[in-house]
Amino acid sequence: MALAMVRLSLPAAQSLAHFLRHPRWTRPMGLGSAESWALWRGATGLYLAGLLVLALVLHMWQRVMGLPSPDAFGKVPPALLLPAVTLLAPVAEECVFRGWLSGRPRALALIAGLVVAAAALWTVRDGAAHPVALLLLLLGVLGAALGWFVLRRRETPAWFVAAFPVLFMLHAVVFALFHLSNYPRITLALVPMVLPQLWAGLVFGFIRVRISLPAAMLAHALGNLAAVTVAFLVQ
Repeated sequence: MALAMVRLSLPAAQSLAHFLRHPRWTRPMGLGSAESWALWRGATGLYLAGLLVLALVLHMWQRVMGLPSPDAFGKVPPALLLPAVTLLAPVAEECVFRGWLSGRPRALALIAGLVVAAAALWTVRDGAAHPVALLLLLLGVLGAALGWFVLRRRETPAWFVAAFPVLFMLHAVVFALFHLSNYPRITLALVPMVLPQLWAGLVFGFIRVRISLPAAMLAHALGNLAAVTVAFLVQ
């Protein structure tokens, strides 16, 4: 069985390593072929293996440094925890962080509008919003919806293809740093604790670009399920 896993993961490891050395935009192949499923299984297996290694190392780091545990779903009712972790979070995070990696103008307009709207909502304090924030919220939502419809026939522009290597690496870093918000307080010692999310961003980004966005969602859901299962067993 171990030999079969090595044979399964080796082509994916080679493909992933080559991609991460030289990130390049390509049209996703989709999940409609045996080749794409083999690549998905291999990449997802590599992600889970890397996640296990990082979890073991960071568990020791957390204990030595006396760091708090993440509390991303502390306020989620127990009955909703599994759906939130394995369905809602993977779909939402993949759409926001990797949906735009297609480079399609409609996707770029959508994420830009959502970022503007989120920034406007972030300024709300004690239920009160500044009129400018409300205007930005409205413009962000309308711009996202309008761009998604009007730009639906536009293809990925040349500038995005040229900038893709930088954009890809940047998205993985932002995805990792975003997860620092899972902790009650943020310190420099906590930065290594989001290395699993950096690894996830790189692998899920690879899967999204090479295969499809739904394939990245599926890998994300499986990874979250594995993490929750391990956390439950060690309690």
